[in-house]
This record gives sequence, structure tokens and C-alpha cells, in this order.
Amino acid sequence: MRARRSLLAASVAALAAFVMGACSAGEPSTASPAPDAAVPGRQVADGAALPPGASPAPAASTGALSAPAGPSAPGAPASAATAAAGCARKTSAAPTARITDVKLPTKVVGYGSEGDTEKLPMAIAARPDGGSWLAWLGTDGKIHLGELGCDDELTGTPTSFTGIDLQDVQADANGGVILLTRKGDCGSGPLCGGESSPCNTMHMIRFDNDGKLAWERQVTNLTGDRTGYDDGARFIWWYQHHGRLATNGSDYAAYFGVAITVKNGNCVDVHEGDRMQVVNADGKLVANHKDAFEVGCSHSWTSRIVWDPDTKRFVTVCATDNGCRIAQPNPYRTVAAGSCDGTLFGGDLVLAKTKGYWTAWSQGGTVRLERFTTGKSTSTIKTGISSAHPHLVSYGADRMLLAWQSGSSIAAQVYDADTGKAVGGRLSISVADHSYQAFKAYADGSVAYPAAGSSNSSIKIARVLPQA
Repeated sequence: MRARRSLLAASVAALAAFVMGACSAGEPSTASPAPDAAVPGRQVADGAALPPGASPAPAASTGALSAPAGPSAPGAPASAATAAAGCARKTSAAPTARITDVKLPTKVVGYGSEGDTEKLPMAIAARPDGGSWLAWLGTDGKIHLGELGCDDELTGTPTSFTGIDLQDVQADANGGVILLTRKGDCGSGPLCGGESSPCNTMHMIRFDNDGKLAWERQVTNLTGDRTGYDDGARFIWWYQHHGRLATNGSDYAAYFGVAITVKNGNCVDVHEGDRMQVVNADGKLVANHKDAFEVGCSHSWTSRIVWDPDTKRFVTVCATDNGCRIAQPNPYRTVAAGSCDGTLFGGDLVLAKTKGYWTAWSQGGTVRLERFTTGKSTSTIKTGISSAHPHLVSYGADRMLLAWQSGSSIAAQVYDADTGKAVGGRLSISVADHSYQAFKAYADGSVAYPAAGSSNSSIKIARVLPQA
């Protein structure tokens, strides 16, 4: 039996935004964007590799932008036994939820309308010792980071980092990494059409066990010589750009929505896809990593990623209007066929019990579970659940927890991570759901979710305790 690790994510209003963008800005080009020079020969959006130095044929001009819119090295995670002993959370015959309202020294941004282009308020990471790192976007325009003990209460003094949008946080024995967005520069263009928009950058921020900065690494590719509206730029624009992290205990991988700038005659067009980059323990990009890519799915939303210790691979899935499906990128492989009706949503990716993966997704407000290894699903579970934005997380050694909005709270159901069969009854979790925030799995078999607090100076931690 292998250890579980999970990584969530989110976004589907994306498709509606994409379609609106396409209608107002013209149809997207079918030309593949040029790969970044640092990663020659990588797969591009249509799955065809470009040789080093090659450039794709320019697209016909639409007259508009197209959019679907000395550091400390990470150590290996502690064992499940160590983590369980560290917190000794009580198991029970059925899942039980514990809610803790964590008082913060700073205010946190609200949920807003939870759109896929809006800022993410908060994220949580499981520490190997059983505690947590809690990250939140403050109303002061900073990304804050605090440590939570076994009781899910804040310990010590939080730190903060420069950033305009929070994406995710993950942890290891020596600290962890925050994925966040910073302001970038669009440059002077010229654009083939459309209006100037933000050209931001995505960064991994490595912190130590005191929450202090160890190193930082940009995973988009803007520099002093390459701004957002230069050919070959990869940057963060207005549309779906949420991202997620995964780690093997040493390297960290970031998978996120990205803007793609492509030369089109005397001007440039901007398209949308996704990007996955791997950074090593020293904060350096891993050139030509076998799982990384410049562009995978296009157009893309709900970018999901998990580390598979059996295959030693970072595995990714997206929702895309290329074939309107849930797919593995680089190259495209269909996991589940959907439709482009504005409701297609990918709701997280976890390891199956023996081999392969489970992903949750919804279409038309109906939630499904799909098991796959490479490409097409081998098992489909029709859950009978009505929801637009499901969450999925590993829950102990043999199970997984599917969660979804239910009125003003969250409902959850345990499933067997091998057969996909429901286990026991449904659980009610008394916190407000957010479409794009993630549950995280802990080595002691519990899971935790950060949610809006009782005030704008608190965050509720919903912990589903281990099940015997």
C-alpha cells in the first residue's frame, strides 16, 4: 500500500469568462506558441513538440486578443506514525468534523463572488509533525503565513511576503513553499487588438520552519528584457490563473493557468493555456524536467497536480475547451468527455489505492468520480450529488473524501479509494464553502479545510478527524 498525497484546486466560471472573451475579442488562434528558449523541444498546446529554435507559423490576425477567456533544503516528510504521535488526533468509527475559529492579527480578504478570476483568500498546508501552515491574503495587500498547532490554533507570530494573489501552500520537514502572484510589466506591445491588461508574474516562495524567506523563484518567464507583450512571454493575466503545488519532499512543482504571447506579423496576440514548472531544493528551475511543460492545455482551467511516489512522476489534469473535456496535458489525453456549456469544472486529483488516480469533476451541476492511469477513465462513479464545484482529498490510507457546497455549509461523503464505493453516511461540515479553496490531507488520516471565519480577522479550520 502506498502513501497518499493530494492537491486540490479550482475554477469553472472560467469557461463562461473564456467564451465571453472569445466573443468580444475574436476566435483564438490555432497556432502553437513558441516554447521558451530555456526549455527547447517541450510539448506545446496541440501536443506536437517543436524542435529547439523552431517557431510556429503565425496565426491569421483577428484584430483582437484571444482569451477564453543559502537556503534550507526541503527534507523528506515525516512518517505517518511520527505525525500521528505528534498530534494524536482521536479516531472514530465515522468521520467527525471539528471547527476551530482562528483569530488573526491581520484582516483577510473576503470570498467575493468566488469567480475563477478573483483572488483566493486562504490556503492550508499539512506539516509532517501534524500541525499546519496557514496562508491568507490580507486586506493590506500582503500574503501572510502563520503556524497552527495540533489544536489548529495559531502559534507564534505570522510572517508576510510581497504578493497580490495567493495560490497555494505546501509543506515539508524544513518549512514549505507558497505559490503567489506579483505585479509584472506588460511593456509597450504592440497588441494586434484589445486593451492593455495586467501582466503579472507567478512565484514560488520558499520559507523555513520559522516562516522566514529562504529563496524565491519566478515560474513565469518575464524579465527586464521580456515583458508581457513580447513574443514568447508567459505571464499571469486577468482570466483564470489559479495554480496548485505538489512536492516529492525535495522538488516542488507548480501548475497554473498562464497567458501566452505569440507574434502575429508586426504585433502580438495573447492566448491562454497552462504551464507546469519544477524547482529544486536550491530554488533553481529544473531544466527539461520530464513532467514540466511550457504549455499543456489550451484553453485551460482548474489545473490539478499530484506527486505519485510509485511512478516518481508529477501527474496533472486540466479542464479544457479543446474537445471540452477533463484531460491530461502534454500531450492531450482525454480522461472524461464533457461539453462546453459553461459548467465544466475539474475538482481535484488524488492517488488511487493501488495504482492510478481519482479525479472529481462536474458538468451541469452533476458530480462524477473518474479513475484513470494514463488517459481515458477506467471507472466512472455517478455520485448522485448535485454541485458545481466539488472538492476531493485523500482520507487515510484507503479512502478519499468528496466534499461540496450544501446550503450555507459543506457536505462530505467518504469513498473507497480502490473501488470508488461510498462508505457510510454523509457528513455535514459547518463552514462556508469556497469554489476554489482546497482540502489538504494529513499523515494521521485527518483532512483540513480553511474557510471564512466569524469575522474578517479570523479563519475557520474545518478538520475531519481520522476514521478508524
